[in-house]
Amino acid sequence: MSVENPKWLHTKLQFKGSVVKAIYKNVLWSGFFGLFVSILHYLKLPVSQPILGSVIPSIVLGLLLVFRTNTAYDRFWEGRKCWGSIVNNVRNLARQIWVSVDEISPDDKNNKIAALNLLVAFAVATKLHLRGEAINSKLEELISSNKYVKLKIMNNPPIEVAFWIGDYLQQQYNRNCINSYQLTAMQELLNNLVDNLGACERILKTPMPLAYAIHLKQLLILYCLLLPFQIVDSLGWWTGLVAALVGFTVFGIEAIGFEIENPFGYDANDLPLDAICNTMKCNIDDLTSLTPSVKSHTKIVE
Repeated sequence: MSVENPKWLHTKLQFKGSVVKAIYKNVLWSGFFGLFVSILHYLKLPVSQPILGSVIPSIVLGLLLVFRTNTAYDRFWEGRKCWGSIVNNVRNLARQIWVSVDEISPDDKNNKIAALNLLVAFAVATKLHLRGEAINSKLEELISSNKYVKLKIMNNPPIEVAFWIGDYLQQQYNRNCINSYQLTAMQELLNNLVDNLGACERILKTPMPLAYAIHLKQLLILYCLLLPFQIVDSLGWWTGLVAALVGFTVFGIEAIGFEIENPFGYDANDLPLDAICNTMKCNIDDLTSLTPSVKSHTKIVE
């Protein structure tokens, strides 16, 4: 027997992260309605109507469910790519700031560390913004008290944080701590961060069209109501169980699509944004513990 079997079985029986809690009521009423139709059939009532199978062909419902799930997963995957890009751009920009920005005055190192913390603050602010949450203590640990107060009144906190990072870079250019090529490269990375923010906002603010979602739910309910009449003559008392299994399948697929179409929340299947932000904070802390071996005075006279 394979060593993976115990883990395989555990995954199949796992409730956390599944949609069972969201669909069990629909599954139960499907099963009970199938049982009710079985009782009517047992009482010799003319409930067997195989012709109802042509009302909603299974292939039509299947295509609708596949389209629903694929559309939701595209949104989930695009969100994951955006956050992967945020991580990479934060790392690259932090590395360039830490290595390339010259330290002329005694306060320059502390200012660099503050700028690197702003990069983490951008990610945390983006996470809170996408979740519709207010600025909290996690951001207060990363920025100065004055910036924290300003951030609490902003409509789009990540944009304000990006402004502060860009302002820092421009100041270092004006102080001849970086050259124009370095400034351009860093500003490009900062622009990428803002682009990723916009992509996430697009996912968040463009939900699945309501008419489509309603129509699909109506078709699912109609399909599950008609199914027992199609199969009762062949299955008899098994009609309720089969109807429940079919309901578990179709309602489960629809619920999965609903859960992952907004990947920025707290559901078990949403993106682990807290862990991603913590990873960036650890990366920045590791970076600031290193000392560049060469101080580069690379200002180019133009």
